[in-house]
Amino acid sequence: MLKPPTPSQTELEMVTITSLVPSDHLLRKIDAALDFTFIRDRVAPLYCPDNGRPALDPVVLFKTLFIGYLFGIRSERQLMREVEVNVAYRWFLGLRLTDKVADASTLSQNRRRRFRDSTVYQDIFDEIVLQAVRAGLVDGMVLYTDSTHLKANANKNKYDLAMAAKSRADYLDALDQAIDADRAAHGKGPLKAKEREPEVKETKISRTDPDAGYMVRDGKPKGFFYLDHRTVDSRHAIITDSFVTPGNVHDSIPYLARLDRQRQRFDLDVRYVGLDAGYSTAGIAKGLEDRGIEGVIGYSRPTHRQGYLRKRDFKYDREVDVYRCPEGQELRYATTNREGYREYKSDPALCRTCPLLASCTSSANHTKVVTRHVWQDAKDHIHENRQTSWGKKVYARRKETVERSFADAKQLHGHRYARLRGLAKVTEQCLLAAAAQNIKKIATILARWRGTDGLGPNRKRFIHALNCLISELLAAFRLFHPAAI
Repeated sequence: MLKPPTPSQTELEMVTITSLVPSDHLLRKIDAALDFTFIRDRVAPLYCPDNGRPALDPVVLFKTLFIGYLFGIRSERQLMREVEVNVAYRWFLGLRLTDKVADASTLSQNRRRRFRDSTVYQDIFDEIVLQAVRAGLVDGMVLYTDSTHLKANANKNKYDLAMAAKSRADYLDALDQAIDADRAAHGKGPLKAKEREPEVKETKISRTDPDAGYMVRDGKPKGFFYLDHRTVDSRHAIITDSFVTPGNVHDSIPYLARLDRQRQRFDLDVRYVGLDAGYSTAGIAKGLEDRGIEGVIGYSRPTHRQGYLRKRDFKYDREVDVYRCPEGQELRYATTNREGYREYKSDPALCRTCPLLASCTSSANHTKVVTRHVWQDAKDHIHENRQTSWGKKVYARRKETVERSFADAKQLHGHRYARLRGLAKVTEQCLLAAAAQNIKKIATILARWRGTDGLGPNRKRFIHALNCLISELLAAFRLFHPAAI
């Protein structure tokens, strides 16, 4: 018999908010795995201790923001509406069913006034990474770095043309010293002292968001973008760094400085790094060598002029420091230029009658010049790493870590577009998104380690400690047996 439904929305029920949240809900796992109370101590200096209206608890504020990133809610107004009706969100924030939810403007005003020009977002991200380190989820032995673009909140057709300085690599001082040393080793005097001025070129400046950079890359969309340079640890793909630049900054520019920051901030003993071909520069190769880190970098195909001999056709003889052309002529050292390249030149008298002259050089004086960077040996060493069995394993895991991290960020956490305008605000977005991904991964892994089969607390702690011990033993094994990575 079909009966008409009876209204039940106005009935009174005796329930607790905890009983309404499923035991396997993601927010329950996060609440059990992470401690957010550090946020209150970190932001306390930004609040007035004895005057003004009572503030929204900063722990609640940031946990609210994390909910938005965890569940892909891009609009803060929509986020507050979801918190109002979602029992799990209320439980996670410590709100009763009848507690009033803060207005969305509370989030925006705290961002604009209280947290502006502070390091609070970086500090929160760092503390979550440290919690992962203490839980045995990060060892820092192998790090993977890459960048992805976020479309700026700006119209690509509204811009002004202006002269702007290109980004300056952070290893130029070391390069100048290497150039002087190389010239001295070849009996040449030092170059005339000249301050390195940043290269200036005409570029497009957005009228809507001047901080964004106009990106022009092969296979990428053109327009105003930001780049999120992200580093991921190999063990469980925990994100250890997120650094934002305009979209027209080369990947290699901030790399070494950010690598050093991670090593110091989290006390990581980095032994290997995996990078794509965009990082294949002599400066990075030398920087890794100086730090005692083995790099595995993707192959970068050199440019080649159609119809002419390739550089690899000229063989370098390290013992006598010369290049030999396919006809056997020796190209001898001439000088080391200000860009850090040694110049090896041929004898024009021999080249003038060479049968390969037309495919070798178009020089008016019939002189072939081959260049070799002063740090080319370091770059060659990294090239050799890529051919080894362990190097192939290290590089193969790159797509499972940093590339997967970016894919999840774009698909699940709203990382395709910049929500706000300005470098500082996009940095805030990228740090919070990376922190949310770490929070989710930490909670999921620790919940799996603890088990969901009703194990007692003592046995759970034993299993967790055993897993940590196994991870440490594996890390030690990889340290002394790199081929087993």
